[in-house]
Amino acid sequence: MKACEIIGLEKSFGGNHVLRGVDMHLNAGQVVVLMGANGAGKSTLVKILCGFHFNDAGTMRLDGADYRPKDAADAISHGIVTVHQSIDDGVIPDLDVATNLMLNRLTEAGAGLLVHDGALRRAAQNVADNMGLSMDVRTRVADLSVADRQMISIARAMAYEPKVLILDEPTSSLSASEADRLFTLVDRLRAQGVAILYISHRMSDIRRIADRIVCMRDGEISGHFDQSPLDYDGAVTAMLGHAMTDVNIDVQRNGQPILEIDQLVISGGSKAVSFNANDGEVIAITGLLGSGKSVLADIIFGLQSPKSGRMRINGQVYAPLTAAQAVKAGVFMSSKDRSTNAVIPDFDIANNMTLPFLRQFSRATVLSNRRQRKAAQDMIGRLDIVCQSNGDGIGTLSGGNQQKVMIGRWLLEKCRVLLLDEPFQGVDIGARRDIGAHIRETAKGRATLVFVAELDEALEIADRIIVMNEGEIAGQTENQDVDMETLIAQVSGAFIPQKQVNT
Repeated sequence: MKACEIIGLEKSFGGNHVLRGVDMHLNAGQVVVLMGANGAGKSTLVKILCGFHFNDAGTMRLDGADYRPKDAADAISHGIVTVHQSIDDGVIPDLDVATNLMLNRLTEAGAGLLVHDGALRRAAQNVADNMGLSMDVRTRVADLSVADRQMISIARAMAYEPKVLILDEPTSSLSASEADRLFTLVDRLRAQGVAILYISHRMSDIRRIADRIVCMRDGEISGHFDQSPLDYDGAVTAMLGHAMTDVNIDVQRNGQPILEIDQLVISGGSKAVSFNANDGEVIAITGLLGSGKSVLADIIFGLQSPKSGRMRINGQVYAPLTAAQAVKAGVFMSSKDRSTNAVIPDFDIANNMTLPFLRQFSRATVLSNRRQRKAAQDMIGRLDIVCQSNGDGIGTLSGGNQQKVMIGRWLLEKCRVLLLDEPFQGVDIGARRDIGAHIRETAKGRATLVFVAELDEALEIADRIIVMNEGEIAGQTENQDVDMETLIAQVSGAFIPQKQVNT
């Protein structure tokens, strides 16, 4: 039975035609995975479904009746509930877990003005137990991990007893075990007849959860896949417009080693990690959340210490105790989660971009505004950052252009090792290609390590791909004629261990 039907949906923002005649349906008791690269139109489609935007043309039906929500509250009242990718959209960080879990009941008609604290916490504990949440319900949400906040956001959505549940990249912040808890919940909801729209292009999620796959590209539906077994390779091709392995990378070889990682143990119980990163080479280090790739990045940048092992740069021992020592040694890092780890909201573009290198634009203690602004403007041109001037507030830029500013920050000065942790986070496919092209164009003279969770991002930028799993190297391969089945098996952990090779 069709729980939700979308027919000929159109949406434009000014001259930007975002949705172009989208047709799809969601069946009760079925999980439909919606795949699409950044900028494909997925988010706009979801925002129309949940009442944030109005469609320009086309119709929607819910349980056979016309559906056109006036706002988000109206969508929820009709039974369409969304858990958004931005975790803090689904929780109130300054309230405790119990209040977050029970917030919808507190605002229901007839709830009364007085709240019985004990009853609230007991009811919240029941919800937490049903979701497999182990934290104390009296804990303030802001003090929890990102993964726990995501699970609370999903638990809140369940309280609405939705007909249609939309999950937007729900495992992006979850470990493998936490993702398994989510999948168990999704299985239960599917059995109860809930129609689920699951937005992801993580192949491990899709293989585990999908009944059907719908692909979007450039605002249109580019593929439907419902025949068992599902055609995962075909879905990826429909999403990207080309096979995942169809990339134009001129693999760089034979550069001299710049960074040498020698028998580095990054977590207790894991095997040692060894590899070389060479001059002019771009290495993508990929793996699921908890694979150890971000820990490795932090160790190289001096934010954490390894359990054992050595690092060398240009043949010299390298053992930074702080990020400042790493930068002094010529190791730069662009952190993930730009909103919390990189962007200074009150600064303009130029000040954000040049922040780590103000001494280079100063004489004694006097900053040369002209030199600083010129350097920022040059980088704006090189990365094609869309803005009026380098004096624009960073908050006036789109997410993709903010990310370009953060990447540009660490390209202003020459370095020996460049670490980029999730450099394509939250950017559309056009911005991703701009960033990737510039990283490769400027790679000579340094070793570049790009830490990414998504295989398509690794394949678009890397000369070599290293897969990590549980703190160890599961495999590595040149980015040429890649065996995708083996690569996916290595990422998921279903691999045959191989001898590590220094390249």
